[in-house]
Amino acid sequence: MWDFEHPPLAAKFAQRYSLHYTQPSLCAAELLAGRADLGLIPIAALTPDLAIVSDCTIASLDRVRSIQLIIKDPHTLETVRTVAADTASRSSLAYAEILFRKFVGNQPAFIPSAADPIAMLEHADAAILIGDPALLALESRSQIERAIGPCLWLDLAHEWRTRTNLPWVAAVWAVRPEALPPCHLSPIDLTQDLQSSRDHGLAHIDQLVQQWTPRIALSPQTIRHYLTQNIHYTLDPACIHAIELFRQYAAEVDVLPPLPALRFL
Repeated sequence: MWDFEHPPLAAKFAQRYSLHYTQPSLCAAELLAGRADLGLIPIAALTPDLAIVSDCTIASLDRVRSIQLIIKDPHTLETVRTVAADTASRSSLAYAEILFRKFVGNQPAFIPSAADPIAMLEHADAAILIGDPALLALESRSQIERAIGPCLWLDLAHEWRTRTNLPWVAAVWAVRPEALPPCHLSPIDLTQDLQSSRDHGLAHIDQLVQQWTPRIALSPQTIRHYLTQNIHYTLDPACIHAIELFRQYAAEVDVLPPLPALRFL
């Protein structure tokens, strides 16, 4: 999002885009309802009517840290019966259901819950935390386990990688293609804008760490590691294959409807 928020291109982008922030699942809802034309959405929300903008993604090549499945002792993946789930990202929940249903052969009940790990684990065998709450939970792991007892901490991106040898992909830029002509924005312009913003952000990691350190209770070192080591930002062929396999598996276990083919802008 660098060029949307920083000079010298923020003023130019403001003439092309009206921007607002919300949860990933709500980004998808607004795009699918036609209240937005472009969204950074979970791959679980892709439909045949939406086109993926090439090259940019939110993915991870192994451990992402920001998606944690915490299992309370003495349970294992095979014995979990209830999962308290933060519903901020539909894709993360779908990955968890694929892990349980396809890879483990277990079908626990998922209970929508606020992102409070101690409260979640007090009434369920396991908990899924997404985004900042997952990162913060890792930082306070010892306090959580003092309150709840020993837990098994699983990184969902790592669990996917070990079983498929593919990246874990969370989100892509998706657009309603019919929205571009009225905006006088070509597919090339849109793609280049998003790519340049991504690239300029990666060139300003130090500034991003400075900006985010006061906003979240994580050390600068943890934020830097997350931005530079945990997240992969390029929609390469392996990521595309991962999305296709994810949607295939999600359809097989009746988590998501089939998606015949990925559509690209």
